[in-house]
Amino acid sequence: MAQNNIEIQGRESPAHAARPIAIDVERYGDVCVVRCQGSFLAGLDQDYIQAKIEDIKQLNCRRVLADFHEVPLIGSTGIAFIVGVYIAIVRTAGGRFVLTGAPPLVQRVLEITRLSTVIPVAADFSSGLAALRA
Repeated sequence: MAQNNIEIQGRESPAHAARPIAIDVERYGDVCVVRCQGSFLAGLDQDYIQAKIEDIKQLNCRRVLADFHEVPLIGSTGIAFIVGVYIAIVRTAGGRFVLTGAPPLVQRVLEITRLSTVIPVAADFSSGLAALRA
């Protein structure tokens, strides 16, 4: 078995399946940038996810750009995080939220769940920033 793979029930899984998640929140003027890394799959620390949503709320940002270019996969936890941020920013605070850099598998989940019809998705960081400021 390769060093970067993990064994799950007799099958090897790609290294990105085992990567821990990281959510960094930074404020740049009137925009909060939420940089996400790792696979947002079921079974992750829900307290960490909820704490990060609270961090975003505490910054009182009305414009949030979620950068998912380093998130290879999302499952129910990823969907819950995206919806949680959306509700906190758009529904509750009347702000704007754009998700950017979604890799193909993440984009597919957004399409299947129809979140891409509710939440604006931009191809890259600069186009996401432009969409927020339009």
